[in-house]
Amino acid sequence: MYDNKKMFILGMARSGYEVAKVLVKHNCEILITDMKKQDEEKVKELKMLGINLIITDNPEELLDESFNYVVKNPGIKVDHKVCLKANELNIPVINELEVAYHYLPKNTKIIAITGSNGKTTTTTLTYEILKEAKLPVHLGGNIGYPMCSLLDKLKENEIIVIELSAQQLHDFVDFKTDIGILTNLTPVHLDHFKTYENYKSCKKKIFNHHTVSDLAILNGNNQDVLNLTEDINSHKIYFSANIKTDICIEKEAIYYKNNEIIKLNDIKLKGNHNYENIMCAIAVAKQFDVTNEIIKKVLNKFSGVEHRLEFVKKINNREFYNDSKATNVTSTNIALDSFNKPIILLLGGLDRGHSFIELLPHMRYVKSVVCYGQTKNRIFEFCQNNNIECYKKDTLEEATKLAYNLSTENDVILLSPACASWDQYEKFEDRGDDFKRVVETLKEKNI
Repeated sequence: MYDNKKMFILGMARSGYEVAKVLVKHNCEILITDMKKQDEEKVKELKMLGINLIITDNPEELLDESFNYVVKNPGIKVDHKVCLKANELNIPVINELEVAYHYLPKNTKIIAITGSNGKTTTTTLTYEILKEAKLPVHLGGNIGYPMCSLLDKLKENEIIVIELSAQQLHDFVDFKTDIGILTNLTPVHLDHFKTYENYKSCKKKIFNHHTVSDLAILNGNNQDVLNLTEDINSHKIYFSANIKTDICIEKEAIYYKNNEIIKLNDIKLKGNHNYENIMCAIAVAKQFDVTNEIIKKVLNKFSGVEHRLEFVKKINNREFYNDSKATNVTSTNIALDSFNKPIILLLGGLDRGHSFIELLPHMRYVKSVVCYGQTKNRIFEFCQNNNIECYKKDTLEEATKLAYNLSTENDVILLSPACASWDQYEKFEDRGDDFKRVVETLKEKNI
């Protein structure tokens, strides 16, 4: 498919680096462009492979009709000058996953998870259960492992569990899943997609090329999901923590097709949002005849994923939680609903122009907000208008230290920013790591 082609890779990062290494094995001529200086060891490795990397603020000037494809980093917006110029030149714009798909070993089964929230937990749980069942499974996608990086490890008839963002799905053409999971839909990432309709249409691509022999696992209590998937060809399984569906909660247990799988008391993760993530993983596991005993074994000990309502530390009877992955209001609402004790909430980050008003019904336990970053002035104004105590700081470190000083015993200090991290951090993982670093410095302090 992509052998002996001339490829323009827009944005290096992890995905650009990995796809370049795959394409060079297939005799491609490759140019990578990025605005930022890259890791010297990786640059040296790519140069030794004959791959050209150019750091430039104007990559569109390097694109001409001699290129066969543009391979875009998912984080780059679809109206980037390179993408627009590629459209004018009739050059297809794809991504790393689309490339990897064409080089997968025979009969690779793809289980893919997308949605506005819950993707990472669902992906991780699905992988852990299948791994515990001794199935030949690999983990990849938006969770941090580019699919191209798995190609050398994969063998025929193995399984890949991947998390897919809407940004990744946007650039799919031939990519097809065997099992597609849509956890939920809410209006997020509108700065990237401009409209909710565009965002939803990208999410729907997880069911591209499906037939009745392929499976869609769908949120049966989310009307946008139901409407979007009404006309897909997949065999459908529905889940919900609130209503009767194929997999749901009954008698304080999770039931799959009227059979009890696990009691809620035996699940370490709590909250209906987590139970729904778990239902998705169970629905997948049952396609592979995984026993209830194996499912229970994993769920008995699985405590969540890093940066998603991650318990960090208890200091002087204050609990610190890292929910840096909450890059939108809906995710922060889920976090707020998980506590029934006083909360000092850390909000802030990249200003996407989104409203914070939807936080209000979920802030009953919030005693004060400390805001920081690019959105701090808008958050401060929102709090003032709604009689919520609020303090402004420039950085997350300053905000965390102030939150600690404001706190009293039994308070929760919660980083759940409701904003992307890109104003001050390259990715949400870096923001969460910085929060944890600051919390560690508070260890010996006395209030």
